[in-house]
Amino acid sequence: MPSAARPLDLISLMLCPVCGEQLEAAGQFPAQGLRCVAGHQYDGARQGYVNMLTGRGTRFIPDTAEMVTARDAFLGAGHYAPLALQLAATAGTLLAGTQAPVLLDAGAGTGYYLEAVLRNLADGRALALDLSKFALRRAARALPDALCVVWDLWKPLPLAARSTDLILNVFAPRNPAEFARVLKPGGHLLVATAAPGHVDELREVVPLLAVDTDKSERLGETLGDGFEEVESVALQVPLELGAEDIVRLVMMGPNAHHIDAGDVRTAAAAAAGAEGGADAGQLPVTARFTVTAYRRRGRG
Repeated sequence: MPSAARPLDLISLMLCPVCGEQLEAAGQFPAQGLRCVAGHQYDGARQGYVNMLTGRGTRFIPDTAEMVTARDAFLGAGHYAPLALQLAATAGTLLAGTQAPVLLDAGAGTGYYLEAVLRNLADGRALALDLSKFALRRAARALPDALCVVWDLWKPLPLAARSTDLILNVFAPRNPAEFARVLKPGGHLLVATAAPGHVDELREVVPLLAVDTDKSERLGETLGDGFEEVESVALQVPLELGAEDIVRLVMMGPNAHHIDAGDVRTAAAAAAGAEGGADAGQLPVTARFTVTAYRRRGRG
């Protein structure tokens, strides 16, 4: 049975982003947050996460409550389940033989993919970082044994060096230097990205942001000499999407910052052959992903 104390096991790996001292629970966790010996304190939320972004916070825009609701509904319908299963299988192989592995989900969102990975591990311990408190509210509910923290991935990670066995990074920013620092030597980075042609059928319906055709090649370059590729899997997932599915898919990601939801709903209803937004028809769409595993080089 899961233990409510499991998140407390991970706090010893956390560092204060202000002074670098080790963190501890400030009282009843998570509601009373975290603090360090120097007195810096980070607020906890009754929904189960801790917010460590203090002062000016971040210049990036977190996912909104509406985006998170759309994503939760779309993923909950199982549309991207093959991707979750692939990540879980690959992570299981990478961590085979590792006792009580520590996982970092860098850009965890609602915790959907991390939950699938942990379900495939007998004794994994997990830290979920995301910029959106709305996403982490759902992640904390889905993953009561994980430590969920609001954080900007472009900043130095509030984790001790060589503390993590595997980093999961799904459609999220990557911080190669920090990933290499917090991974144990020989630890792994597991990345999922959209591949060229991803949901191209929808581009005839609504103006979506472009997928970089050279993304996979550039990913290895941006990670630098600290990582070596272990394996890469191309995944194609055929989907049949109704009008509401289309709206959720478009509005659950970065496109939501650039497009009007009402326009998407009108276009989706027409594309799916529906009247007034009801799911009277289905639009065939192909989701395309690349799942790539990297090993951290070096001993230090």
